[in-house]
Amino acid sequence: MHVLILGGTTEARRLAEQLHGTVRITTSLAGRVAAPRLPAGDVRIGGFGGAEGLAQWLREHDVDALIDATHPFAGTISFNAASAAAEAHVPLLALRRPGWVAAEGDDWYPAASLEEAAALLPALGRRVFLTTGRMGLAAFAHLDNLWFLMRSVDAPEPPYPPRMEVLLDRGPFTLDGERELLRRHRIDVVVTKDSGGAATAPKLTAAREAGLPVVVVQRPPVPDGVPVAASPDEAAAWLRRLTGHFSG
Repeated sequence: MHVLILGGTTEARRLAEQLHGTVRITTSLAGRVAAPRLPAGDVRIGGFGGAEGLAQWLREHDVDALIDATHPFAGTISFNAASAAAEAHVPLLALRRPGWVAAEGDDWYPAASLEEAAALLPALGRRVFLTTGRMGLAAFAHLDNLWFLMRSVDAPEPPYPPRMEVLLDRGPFTLDGERELLRRHRIDVVVTKDSGGAATAPKLTAAREAGLPVVVVQRPPVPDGVPVAASPDEAAAWLRRLTGHFSG
């Protein structure tokens, strides 16, 4: 059995580790991170050329199951995966970590896009902890009266805000570390995407403790009719039901 995992997330790596040695695994990475953490099994890096290219790859490599374990904000690939799976007649599962849920004491401001998040900022603070990644910084580039601390794995490219300090770091992050970061940089507002998961969630707790507003960019739409697993264990169980030929 050959399983293609559209990866780049912690969940994708954990699933590949869980399945390694029981089925043939290929994980596809988009190539946006310079030095990605490589999962177990075979790895390919780069795009497929849209839905038709992905469908062709599925057929040419005799893929028996496709698992979309991409980042919750990598919306285009999810629609391409749904189209390709239907065209190639390959079963598809979406492995999507649950989104964050506001707790008592949180001061969250939902935004439908990065542009909407940027529009909210001037009324909320002057020193911004921006954790939306290095892509899409152009949405904040016009905010020359605000100061930004931008954290990402790789260095950003312009356009980006003129008053910005870049912190190159990779999660998971600790609560103590996030508390110190907010204090040291005198942050008064946080911007994040609703990525979900535990690796970057401590910033939300630290912001709640400090009484800071958090602008939360909502997830993009996903294809209808695709079965969803919330964890690698659930995805492995789906594969077991699909094949009945291995245990994970």
